[in-house]
Amino acid sequence: MIQVYNSKKDNLIAAKISDKVSKEDVEKVHLLIHQILSKHEKVDFYLELQDFHGYEWEGLLADLKVDSAHLSDYGDMAIVGDKKWEKWAAKATDLFTASEVKYFDFNEKESAKKWIGL
Repeated sequence: MIQVYNSKKDNLIAAKISDKVSKEDVEKVHLLIHQILSKHEKVDFYLELQDFHGYEWEGLLADLKVDSAHLSDYGDMAIVGDKKWEKWAAKATDLFTASEVKYFDFNEKESAKKWIGL
């Protein structure tokens, strides 16, 4: 599930991600990406992973499709989590994108918010 938060920074998608991500979740974020891109060059992300268990199959396919279409539209990303595989995934994302991706442990959540401008 993706729960989007309000942000004062108008090119930022801030969200808490928990349980499994569905196709509907991805479609909701995809709409936000388009809304931001109509006014800005890049979309920044603040993603808080809490009790995250991956994707439903259709959600994964939808996310891969969105990412492949918008990878060059992504700006900075702050990823907050508490699992080693989440940290690894953030590092992999940083390697494969032009975005600056930083991983923060939960005890560094305020630093993540400050870094991304939330």
